Amino acid sequence: MSTTKIDARGLSCPQPVVLTSKAIQGGADDLEVMVDNEVSKENVLRIAKKYNLKTEVREEGQDIIVQMSKS
Repeated sequence: MSTTKIDARGLSCPQPVVLTSKAIQGGADDLEVMVDNEVSKENVLRIAKKYNLKTEVREEGQDIIVQMSKS
């Protein structure tokens, strides 16, 4: 199983959510979404909850990485 990586840094909402939703609907079951602000992080976490995905959040410098998976 490979991880689908989405770099949504610098994108304003709703773009990070749209990209994440398309990946999930396209069958991705292990995703890593990189954002650069709290609002985008919260919105991506909401979409993960909608699809019942497990999430883990970590910060690397200015970047916020939301890891999500079905299992």
